[in-house]
Parts: sequence; structure tokens; C-alpha cells
Amino acid sequence: MDSAKVESSTVSENQAASSHEAQETQISSQVVEASCGQCQFGMEGNGCDLAIRIDGKSYYVVGSSIDDHGDAHSDDGLCNCVRKAKVTGEIKDGRFAATGIEVLPNED
Repeated sequence: MDSAKVESSTVSENQAASSHEAQETQISSQVVEASCGQCQFGMEGNGCDLAIRIDGKSYYVVGSSIDDHGDAHSDDGLCNCVRKAKVTGEIKDGRFAATGIEVLPNED
């Protein structure tokens, strides 16, 4: 194998590794926005599903449901407003795999 092919192969492997790493991001006790992905964040889907938004990007949550955090359709529920939440988990394959979510009290 000539050196150009070896170099090209190595670059492709490194790009693939970097791409894979970019898809998996650990989050630890970070305060983010939490709400219904469809009702508040304009995400595609059916029904009402918990989502978080970090740095302007929205992710559906795996490991916690919208109903785990009170009545989603009450005045201060996650379908009717965007709330702050402290989250721990991992962004993986375009979703947030939650190991902990604490929806914080509204600031009134």
C-alpha cells in the first residue's frame, strides 16, 4: 500500500472517530431548558414528549418521561411553558440519555 493510501485511510479513521465522539457528550449537573419537544420546541413527533435544549439545540429525552415531572398540561406544566432543569446524562445519537433530571421551580 502506498503512503498516500495509508495517509488517506488514517485521516478517514480519525474523522470517523471525531464524528463519533461529537455524537456522545457527557453532561453533569448542567442547568438547561426543559419542555415538551412538540408543544414548545417545535420538534417533530406525535403526542407530548420531554425534551431539553442546550445551546439552542433540542434533544428528546430517553430515561425520563414528561409525566415524571408533574401535570404536563397544567399552567406551569412542560407542555405550556419552558422550565429550567438540572440534568445529568449523555447526548448520544441525537438524544439525551438522562441519568438525572430535576425540573427547577419557576422564578416568579
